[in-house]
Amino acid sequence: MKNILTFLLAALLSLPMLANEPLKLSNILNYSYWAETYSAIEPMADGEHFARLSGDRSMILKYSFKNGEVVDTIFDAATARGFGKKRIDGYQFSPDESKLLIQTNTRYIYRRSFTADHYIYSRKNNKVEPLSENGSQMVPKFSPDGTMIAFVRSNNIFVVKLLFNNSESQVTTDGEFGKILNGIPDWVYEEEFVTNCSYDWSADSKVIAYIRYDESNVMCYDMPMYIPTKSKVDYDPQVAPYSFKYPVAGADNSKVSVHTFDIKSRVTRNIELDIDEESYIPRIHFTKDPNVLAIITLNRHQSVMDIFAANPHSGICKRILREESDTYLNEATYTKIAFYDKNFIFQSERSGYNHLYLYTLGGNLVRPITSGDYEITDFYGWDQKKNEFYYLSNEGSPLRDNVYKINANGKKTRLTALDGTNKAVFSNGMKYFINTFDNITTPPVVTTNDNKGKVIKTLIDNKALNEKLQGINLPIKEFFSFTNCDGVSLNGWMVKPHNFDANKKYPVIMYQYSGPYSQSVEDSWYSGMYPGALFEAYMTEQGFIMVCVDGRGTGGRGTEFGKCTYMRLGHYEPKDQVEAAKYLGTLPYVDKDNIGIWGWSFGGYNTIMSMSQDEAVFKAGVAIAAPTDWRFYDTVYTERFMRTPKENKDGYDGGSAIVNANKLNGSLLLIHGTADDNVHLRNMIRYIHALNQANKDFETAIYPDSNHSIYFGSNTRNHLFNKMSKFFIEKLKQ
Repeated sequence: MKNILTFLLAALLSLPMLANEPLKLSNILNYSYWAETYSAIEPMADGEHFARLSGDRSMILKYSFKNGEVVDTIFDAATARGFGKKRIDGYQFSPDESKLLIQTNTRYIYRRSFTADHYIYSRKNNKVEPLSENGSQMVPKFSPDGTMIAFVRSNNIFVVKLLFNNSESQVTTDGEFGKILNGIPDWVYEEEFVTNCSYDWSADSKVIAYIRYDESNVMCYDMPMYIPTKSKVDYDPQVAPYSFKYPVAGADNSKVSVHTFDIKSRVTRNIELDIDEESYIPRIHFTKDPNVLAIITLNRHQSVMDIFAANPHSGICKRILREESDTYLNEATYTKIAFYDKNFIFQSERSGYNHLYLYTLGGNLVRPITSGDYEITDFYGWDQKKNEFYYLSNEGSPLRDNVYKINANGKKTRLTALDGTNKAVFSNGMKYFINTFDNITTPPVVTTNDNKGKVIKTLIDNKALNEKLQGINLPIKEFFSFTNCDGVSLNGWMVKPHNFDANKKYPVIMYQYSGPYSQSVEDSWYSGMYPGALFEAYMTEQGFIMVCVDGRGTGGRGTEFGKCTYMRLGHYEPKDQVEAAKYLGTLPYVDKDNIGIWGWSFGGYNTIMSMSQDEAVFKAGVAIAAPTDWRFYDTVYTERFMRTPKENKDGYDGGSAIVNANKLNGSLLLIHGTADDNVHLRNMIRYIHALNQANKDFETAIYPDSNHSIYFGSNTRNHLFNKMSKFFIEKLKQ
């Protein structure tokens, strides 16, 4: 018996270990390895609870900040009287939280704008009634006293008075598609100033202030649509293409102005702003003082920001702060200003790094809140009772960030313990926060914490995903850095095959974005094209090493590094990708003759420019949705970094893929969606024409009716990534 057992044990030990399943591209694209996390956390007024939609979006649940447990159901679509729908798309509380606005039937227009059918829900009687019977609404907003709701329809502002049987009245009457917008931004404001709403209520609920956009003289872009869908039941191939206003660099923008509407007297007033007609108004905010409307303006070069304090009744303005830059001001300066009772906090790069500053409402500097050679990446709030400020920063490493608090004496406390990426949502009053931690090898871990940093409870650990990932061949992930020819240190990450052999030579594919102040090299689960760098993992199974390098002009490292590309986009970015490829070619396990590069949007542009340098280091590249000449891109983004074509012809020519088409080397695959409202198809078409004239060979893939993300159609993403994968295999593994 003993001999038999010994024989069986020996036989079992001699069997080969079962290999993990190969990673399938289809499983990556259909989110089979998607991490569980907390999203859309809505802190509630009591400081002890928050709200979230249920997974099936049928309920709004109330959770405890202290332990993360569900304590109540705020709304249930199945039991709400008069609702009759199975799920909802979103919601917002009234100021006293006795009512909610329930969002349904959402139809997106551009990246952030949408129309929806909204319903007013009373928590007291569990009853739902429509916000309006006269058509879908945009950006509805409760008045501070909770008795009214404003919204936009057909470019006009309306008000519903809840105390008067939900009576609806019209605030503006001149709104018209393609001409006048009231209370909602035009395309370029929405896209580049990151907003979908351009109105606000006064603190006493007596006045609405709004921005009016006159885009009558803004040039049109016509976008043909090809594929019938359920939303195009009456599709007719003879109808005109979809047209919208899109100002390219150097062209006319909308003319903007600020107005106020008095609810009681129904009088509309103009605010007398001392700005030229080419200035931007990216934000307006009513302060806690109902007689002070803060108006944030930018000059067209986006190098000067002014904050005006306007009286909504007299229309008189006073400038309270001016912030200037030799180059341009980053978006956080004017989009993330936080107003308090007698102060405001805003973010500035005046020291060379982004930091927080405390001002009085009169515009007097109280003090800098933070300082040092690191970046503030988010501001969470100010506990005025304790005089403590809560924020996120990358102190210690541009690859990682942590949650901190700092008091009035400058004493700083790090509230998150693990190195990687942290993101927090604080309770009202700053007593608790929900933190999401991840790093390049760890899926998100969600915890609830107190404001001293103590972890109270782990809410999500993604144990199931981690177990699932053990069933596939996980690659080797590591960070590296090198010094380019100009003596600048650059950071990167590398993904190697799970069975990496240092004695072999591997072809390399470099992925990058490279746009101004972007960051692709971070210690984050979301580094790479898909979470967990799983697309990169798939390509390592095809025999590649995958690499990403953040070159000059990217974020997290201060203004000297980030703004060196000013006035010459397409100069340093491709040079640094070439430098990275040359560095990789010195590694003993890299096949320097088979290096490829790819990217999306700015990354697609930089792919082309990197393949159009004097040194031909890239054998193949894939450029998706790429701008090919900045003259075709919008005013706000392009002029922020390049000024106008008239002011900077050499910069535009030097950074034009079209002008430099004759320099292209290597095999290139161009990919674009025909309904890309952001980077128009004409970028690809004009570049193709230039390549034809330069007698350059290339390949293309066009996706009908797909926008910038190229998702339209059930198989589109699968087709795109299979095509790209096969292209690199064919070109780099011959």
